[in-house]
Amino acid sequence: MQKSRSVERLFFACFILADMPSQAPSRHPPAFDPRQVPVLQASGVDALEAAPATRLTPEGLRDRFARPPVWTPELVRERRFTDREPAPAAVLIPLVVRERLALLLTQRTAHLSTHSGQIAFPGGKVDTEDHDATAAALREAQEEIGLEPAHVEVLGHLPEYVTGTQFHITPVVALVRPGFTLSPNPGEVDDVFEVPLDFLMDPVNHRRHGFVWNGEMREWYSMPYQEGPKERFIWGATAGMLRNLYRFLTA
Repeated sequence: MQKSRSVERLFFACFILADMPSQAPSRHPPAFDPRQVPVLQASGVDALEAAPATRLTPEGLRDRFARPPVWTPELVRERRFTDREPAPAAVLIPLVVRERLALLLTQRTAHLSTHSGQIAFPGGKVDTEDHDATAAALREAQEEIGLEPAHVEVLGHLPEYVTGTQFHITPVVALVRPGFTLSPNPGEVDDVFEVPLDFLMDPVNHRRHGFVWNGEMREWYSMPYQEGPKERFIWGATAGMLRNLYRFLTA
C-alpha cells in the first residue's frame, strides 16, 4: 500500500554546514533565499579539473564502482541544527543512459511547507520493510516519480551523508535505461528534469556559499544549471552529494 512520505522528505534539501566547533542545536534552520547568499569561492578558482570523459560513460562508471579507488569524501556531515532523533534514509542518483549521461532530478511542489520548490534526488526514509538502503531508494523513486526498478541498474553506493536534520543518507548511484515513463506524485513533485552529468562533474560549475547564523559561518555548494530561460538552482545536500561523486570519479 502506497503512503504519503512528504514529511520524511522535508529536510533533504538542507544546506552544507562548515566543520566548526559544536553549539547547542536550534530546532529550526533559518529561512533565506540561497540565491542571495554571497559566493565565497568563484567557479574554477580551486584549479580542479573536470572528471575524465571516459568515466562519464556507462562502462566507465561500472568500472569505477567495480574497482573503487582509495579516496576521501569532501563532505560527510552537516552542522546539526535540530534535536530530532537520527533516521536512516536513502536517495537514488539516477543517471539516464543517453548520448551524454544525464542526472534525473526532481523539483518539489511550491505548496509544501518546507523546502518548497527546491531540487532534490528522489528518496526518503528507510522503512522497516525495506531490505536495505538500495531497496529503500528504489521504492522511493517508484513512489515519488514512478520510475520502475526494471529500468534501473544499481552501480553502488557513495559514503553516508548526514544532514543537519539528522538524516543519515545513503546515496545509491544507478544507471537508468531509456524507455521509462514517469508519473510524478503531484503532492510532492512539481517537475522532473535532467542535467548533463558532465556539467555537474566539472568544478567550474561549482560555487561555495556562506553566511553567518547563530554567530558561526555556514557553508554549502551550489551548481546552478541554466535550462533555456529557467535556472535550476541545485544546492545544499543535493549539491554536496554530487560534489562527493565528483571526488570519487576524479580520485
